[in-house]
Formats: sequence, C-alpha cells, structure tokens
Amino acid sequence: MVIAEVAQSHDGSLGMAHAFIDLAADGGADAVKFQTHIAAAESTPHEPWRTPFSRQDGSRYEYWKRMEFSAEQWSGLKRHADDRGILFLSSPFSLRAVELLRGIGIAAWKIASGEVANDPLLDSVLEDRRPVILSSGLSSWAELDRSVGRVRSAGAAFAVLQCTTEYPSRPETVGLNILAEMRRRYGCPVGLSDHSGAVFAPLASVALGASCLEVHLAFHRGMFGPDVPASLLPDQLSLLCDGVSAIHRMLSNSVDKDAQAAAAEPLRRVFGRSIVLDAPVPAGTPIEAGMVSFRKPGTGIPPAELSRVLGRRAKHGLPADHLLRDEDLHLD
Repeated sequence: MVIAEVAQSHDGSLGMAHAFIDLAADGGADAVKFQTHIAAAESTPHEPWRTPFSRQDGSRYEYWKRMEFSAEQWSGLKRHADDRGILFLSSPFSLRAVELLRGIGIAAWKIASGEVANDPLLDSVLEDRRPVILSSGLSSWAELDRSVGRVRSAGAAFAVLQCTTEYPSRPETVGLNILAEMRRRYGCPVGLSDHSGAVFAPLASVALGASCLEVHLAFHRGMFGPDVPASLLPDQLSLLCDGVSAIHRMLSNSVDKDAQAAAAEPLRRVFGRSIVLDAPVPAGTPIEAGMVSFRKPGTGIPPAELSRVLGRRAKHGLPADHLLRDEDLHLD
C-alpha cells in the first residue's frame, strides 16, 4: 500500500487539495492522505513556530486556522478520492477532528507520530474498530508497546510504521533495521513513513518486507511549505509505485536455480567456453596444456574438464582453432 501524504502542502487551498488527489491517483498511489487540523481544538495562540517559514501567518495558531476545511469540504475531498479509485485518509489532531472524519467515512485511521501517546484520541478512534496505522517517529519502544497494546486490546487491525521525524531524513537516520524488530515485536504488518524526499528508502523497505509506505508529495521543489524538501515529486511517485509492484512480483515468485540454469542451456552454449587447439595437432600426439586455450562457443569440452583431456592422444589430425570433443581423443 502506497500512501501519498499531502499534509499541509495544499497551503489552505481547497482547489490545490483536490489537485493533489489527482496527482496521487495519476502517480499510482493506493491512497491519498491529508491532515485534519482544527486550530481551536488542538492548539493555542501561544504555540511557537517549530520552523519559521510563513510570511503570511503571524503565529502557528493562525497557520492552523488557515489550513482548516469545513466538514462539507472534507466530504468533497473524500468523494473526489472515491471517484479516482484511491482511498481517502486523514490524520486527526483532535477529538473534534476524529468526529469530523468519522462523519465522512474514512477507510482507516492514520495516527501521526505526535499523537501516538494521546490516549483520549486513540481511544476515540478505536471506538469503531476501523484499521489503525501508527506512525512511530516520536515514540520510544515502551511508549509504542503501550499504544500497540491499547489498539490490540480494542480488537482493531493495525500496522506500525517506522518513521524518522527529520525533514528531510538522511539515509543514516532512516532506521530500516527497526522494521524487523517491529514485525517480531508486534506480529503485525509494518512499513515506513518516509521523509527522505527520495525513492531509495521506501524501495529498500519493501525489499525488507514493508507492506505499507507513506511518502510526502509535492508538485515541484519550488512550492511553498515546510514539507516540500521531504516530498517526492510526480515522476518519483510513479517510479516508486512501479518499483513497489516490481519488487512485490520478485518476492512473490521463487526461482529454482537448477531449473533456471537448465532453461538457459542454449545461452550457456553461446556464452560458455570450450577447450580449443591453438595450433594443428598431428594424429597420435598427446594433448598438453601449452597446446590449448579456452574460447567461445561452449559446444566442445568445457574448461572444467581439462584434467581428463591432458595426456590423451589425438585420434586423427586436428586443425588449429578446433573445439575438442571426446570423439577426437583416444581413451588412454
């Protein structure tokens, strides 16, 4: 499952939010994900800027206000995703956001890294037993154990995503090693919520068994917004989705090495080597190492059998460049 994360990259524009749905669908994503912020329900005017980037907003609170959509607008975004054949997801950041999203009927709950330890929010989303995807970027193992236990006790299906809260994430901080530990620890589907802005980490995670990917999406690097440096561009999203499909097919189809070699026998004859005479050899002459070399094609005696050729005598005169065969040599 590839989730294209829009986050705040729509910059409060409903039209841009709809454009992102088309971009995600055109790129091959399975789902498009937003973030549902209701400023008065999740923040105060005193919340500090984590990254000062906006020339338009005097405070972080004002920024959240500008990111809000109405329930009707969220419903329109959900219908658009349905029409494009991809899942609509949005991370709630308050209890009011949970109720809003529940009202429009989302497929699953995506819990952002900063909300994993928010017990009231987690309990609220667990009321309807929809599947839950937990992002782990800000959690210790103990905190994640506790939240996973809460989800499991509620009887909801769930997945856990390795996440590094660094925008963009450096390769050495992605933490692909954590995937195996998550799978062992929780016995659930695992995946990667990636902020690297490249396809390498997501593709590597799929090869390691990830079944869910979340990647940020942007139209181009010149867009305004804090998530753009950590986002994939349209051609990267398409490449990622193609790569995920290819890796899935590779992992789903085992290959018998011996059968593969047998099927390649015609090519083995073309690209293989044979024991070849470098000069003419008269009848009765014993074959010595200095008389031969190993050249294509592989239709004569192979180099691996040189030891049984040396010392045997030619049955008849043999020309230069002749590929030796058993019928050319006496048994002694």
